[in-house]
Amino acid sequence: MRVRVLYHDHCFDGAASAAFFSRFYESKYAPNATFEFTGLAHKASQLFEDSLFDGDVNAIVDFKYSPDPRLTWWFDHHQSAFLSLQDAEHFRHDSSGQKLYDPSYSSCTGFIAAVAREKFGYRAEDLAQLVEWADIIDGARYASAQAAVEMRAPAMQLTLVIESAKGSEIIHKIIRWMRHCMLDQIIRKPEIQELYVPLHERHIRSIDIIRNHAKSENGVIFFDLIDVDLDGYNKFIPYYLFPESTYTVSVSTQSFRTKVSVGSNPWAPQTPLHNLATICERYGGGGHPKVGAISFEVGAVEEARKVAAEIKRELGNGASGS
Repeated sequence: MRVRVLYHDHCFDGAASAAFFSRFYESKYAPNATFEFTGLAHKASQLFEDSLFDGDVNAIVDFKYSPDPRLTWWFDHHQSAFLSLQDAEHFRHDSSGQKLYDPSYSSCTGFIAAVAREKFGYRAEDLAQLVEWADIIDGARYASAQAAVEMRAPAMQLTLVIESAKGSEIIHKIIRWMRHCMLDQIIRKPEIQELYVPLHERHIRSIDIIRNHAKSENGVIFFDLIDVDLDGYNKFIPYYLFPESTYTVSVSTQSFRTKVSVGSNPWAPQTPLHNLATICERYGGGGHPKVGAISFEVGAVEEARKVAAEIKRELGNGASGS
């Protein structure tokens, strides 16, 4: 049996979800199954290509829903889990018991672990560390911005590799290791260290880059990285640099999209009132109440900058969010 697992690419929780689900499915249903992993990224024109669902069993974890009849399993915890109202309606009529959604969970990994335990009687005690760190990382449950930026824990160092590595091949290796290895064992592997060391050096440089481009006004940090050679950064750096701020709005570009990122400070002196996923949904994006993003086509820089400016004004005006 061949199982295709589609997961949120370049995301610790996405990788951990793929690892936990595949362990669960292998142990519970198909001990001789072959697992293939495919990373999915949010794009301006979000479509599931027909070729993605090529397994005997097809699963999506930590990513949006698909009504494709070949989809066998689905787990997600994002507020913005559906591409359309029709998809949401399709999900509500599903009777398989294998497509599950709960946005109250901090991580999709934690959600899968809870469902596997409570509904299917499956436990993987050796993956407790993986579930714990998925909750910390995806729920931004770090002790401080300094701890989030210094990244001393193996899980946080592995997150840097997962979020910043080129391509998906190494992430697929990490997923397979996550199924049975402790996180400190994975980060010590020579090929991971070979990636981590230069990525950490780049991370240190990115702090200065953001410091030089960011400004904080009315509780909102804003920076534009369109013309900067920085493909990704630690999203807690702005709060490390501006601890009194409540929100961050930034514009950046990647090979497959132009992106507006919106976040809230987990350690803000004032409680964030806005639901950022709801704000991003108005522009075709989404996410969680405390963090969201909007993807635009490659080259749609002015459109992205216009939207970023609108969101910055909204977050800075002091009004409560929805």
